Amino acid sequence: MRKIAFLRSVGIRRADPYVQRAVRALAAEGIEAGLFHTGGAAGDEDFPGHRQRLDRAVTPRELADAVAAWGADAAVSISLPCENALRDAAAKAFLDAAGIPTVMTPLAATMLLVDKWETKRLCERAGLTVPEGFRVDSDLLAGRGLAVPGYRDALRVRAAQTGYPLMAKPVWDSTSMGIRALRSPADLDAYLDAHVTGLDLRLDARLDPRLDAHLPPGPAGVSAVVEQVVEGDLCSVDIVGRPGAYRVLPLCWTGRAGAEPVFTFADLRWCGPRAEADAAFGEVARTLVDLCESLGVYGSVNVDMVHTGGRFVILEVNPRIGGATTLSCAASGTNTFTSLARMARGLPVTGGTAQRAGWAIEFLAGDGVPPEVVAQLRRSVSVVTAHELVIEGASRGDIVVITLAEGEEERTVKTLTELHETTGFPAAGVLGKITSLLNR
Repeated sequence: MRKIAFLRSVGIRRADPYVQRAVRALAAEGIEAGLFHTGGAAGDEDFPGHRQRLDRAVTPRELADAVAAWGADAAVSISLPCENALRDAAAKAFLDAAGIPTVMTPLAATMLLVDKWETKRLCERAGLTVPEGFRVDSDLLAGRGLAVPGYRDALRVRAAQTGYPLMAKPVWDSTSMGIRALRSPADLDAYLDAHVTGLDLRLDARLDPRLDAHLPPGPAGVSAVVEQVVEGDLCSVDIVGRPGAYRVLPLCWTGRAGAEPVFTFADLRWCGPRAEADAAFGEVARTLVDLCESLGVYGSVNVDMVHTGGRFVILEVNPRIGGATTLSCAASGTNTFTSLARMARGLPVTGGTAQRAGWAIEFLAGDGVPPEVVAQLRRSVSVVTAHELVIEGASRGDIVVITLAEGEEERTVKTLTELHETTGFPAAGVLGKITSLLNR
C-alpha cells in the first residue's frame, strides 16, 4: 500500500496532535497520506502530506473521483458533523466499487444514524434508555401531500402526554444546532407555526430572493423530534473499529443537560475518575457494541448521553468521530486516527475497553491567548493541544487540552493558580472549575 486518503469537512486542527502522529507514522513506513478537505486551511504543520482543498458543495461522486485521481489505495473518513459523514458514506460506495476500500460505516446504516428519530428507535429496540418523545413531520404539518386535518391536534395531545418542558431538535442536524426549548403549549404552537410559515417562505424564496429577509429564525420547515427534557450530566463516548473488534474509549464529561440548549464547548470538558458512573456504564457499553455489530459500523461512532439518577440516557449515536475525540485519545493514551489507518491497511485492530491513563481536561481560553503565555503553560503542565477553535467559519476563541496523572491534582491546581496570578490565564472562571473538579 502506497497511499491513504483522509476525507475531512472541517478544519484539521481539531484533530491535533493525533492525526499528525498517525500521518508521520504512515510516512515512516513508506505510505503517503493525503488530505481531501472541504473546510479550514491546512499547512505542513497541520497535515504533513498531500493536501487538496475541495469545494464545500462537492458531491460524493466528485469527492470519490478526486481521491481516485490521486491514486489512493484506501481512504478514511474523518469528517463531521453528520451531513458530511453522510457525504463520505455515499463516496465510500463509489470508492469501494472502484477498488479503493474506504473506512466508513456503510451508507444504509449511516442514513439511519444521522436521522435522530430512526436512531431513537434503534436504541429502544436494542434495550437502551432514550427520552420519551415523538416525531413532527413537516410535510403533514404544512398539509403537503396527504391532508391530515387532525395532525396538529395530535401533536398537541402527544406533547401533553409526554409532559412539559420539552425539547425540539431537527431530525437531521448535529452539534446542538437548531435545538429549541418548549416550556408550554404556547411554545409548541409557536414552534409548529414557524415550521409551516418558514418552509412556505423558503420555497417561495427560491423564486423571489427578496423574501429571504422575511424568513423566521430557527430550523423552520424541517421535521423534528420533540422529546422529554432530561436533566443531568452530559457525556459522550467514542467507539472505534469494525465488526468483531470494537474499542470503547473512556467516557468524556461535557457539561450539564437541561431545558435550555447550550453551546457544545461552553463548559469544562473532561475525562477522569468517576468510579460509580464508570461501573454503571459497563453494561451500556456492551449494548452499544452489540448495536454497532448489528449495524456493521466500520470506523468510528460517537454517542451522546445524559447521566442521571445512576443511569445513562442515549441522546444520539453519530456515525463519525466526535467533538471530544482528542479528549478521549488524550485520556486513554490511544490514537483513533492510527486505529482508522490500521483498518484502511487491513491490519488487526484492538477491541474491548480502553483504560484511562489519567485525567484529560479541555477548556475554552478566550480570544488570542499570547504565544508566550501558551509557552509558559507548556512549561508548567502537560499540554496536548492549544489552538483556535473555528466552527462554521467563526472563531470561538482558543481551545486547550491538558493531561495529568492521578495523584497530580494538587500540584496541577497550584501550578495553574500561580500561572493565573502572573498572567491572568486561565481565566478565573475556568480556573475555578478546574480546581473544583480536581479537588473533589
